[in-house]
Amino acid sequence: MTVDTQALVASRRSFRVPAALRSPLGYVGVGIVLIWAFIAVAAPWLAPFDPLADDFPRLQPPDATNLMGTDAIGRDVLSRVMFGARTSMPLAFLIVASSMVIGSTIGAIAGYFGKAVDEILMRITDVVFAFPSIILAMVIAAALGPSLTNAFIALVFVSWPSYARVARSLVIVARKNDYVVAGRLLGAGPLTSLRRDVMPNVTSPLLVLGSLNVGTAVLELAGLSFLGLGAIPPLPDWGAAVSEGVHHFSSWWISLYPGLAILTVVVAFNLIGDSLRDSLDPSTAKQVKGGRL
Repeated sequence: MTVDTQALVASRRSFRVPAALRSPLGYVGVGIVLIWAFIAVAAPWLAPFDPLADDFPRLQPPDATNLMGTDAIGRDVLSRVMFGARTSMPLAFLIVASSMVIGSTIGAIAGYFGKAVDEILMRITDVVFAFPSIILAMVIAAALGPSLTNAFIALVFVSWPSYARVARSLVIVARKNDYVVAGRLLGAGPLTSLRRDVMPNVTSPLLVLGSLNVGTAVLELAGLSFLGLGAIPPLPDWGAAVSEGVHHFSSWWISLYPGLAILTVVVAFNLIGDSLRDSLDPSTAKQVKGGRL
């Protein structure tokens, strides 16, 4: 056996699955997300028909040709559900990532510098928190006009305060640690200390919150599209598809399958978030630790 082969075998033997993924719920959540991610990427090849083509009879129930039936203008529901994943999931990830970056930055600055900076930034956060998030998102999206871009802006605007609150509380505790104080005494500036010593040690709870909020972002994005404030027809979108089914209640398949898609994605990310939280909580971390693969 060559040196390279021995190193490869040793690396495989020492590889550990992250603790959060060793629980049954973690496996289920990650599995569902991976399936939907694969569908989103491969939708142009997996979808049996063009999602925009109205080539079939209107409101046709599921059969051998159209496995999930057709909608009100004769489009294949299965193809539209597959292509809807290309809209909902990437945009939900982008909403969470943008909200996390904005909120974490604001909260970290407020918690680290304190005093007047903390008061000003937290009062701005409180103003956003004063309104129900989905109602405020609806108002912003309606004011900007229906589109996915405007729905994205609205949801980021109402989502960042939760990350700011969490980041602020974590930074206030972390800045008092000995290694942070030692770094400052050695000449590190405030921004350097915040970036190098504080933030790497407070990211875990933020990642847990972000994983939980991806499902929420999918749900809220679908809600705006349901109300006509998100995706513009004929773009395939899960929320818009559920809204269409409401107008044709007897044709249950139009809204059932997009609704199930939303349900599975939301549940999957909630399972992942719960597993991450358990693995990072000292009181429960020992229960989810596993062996080597």
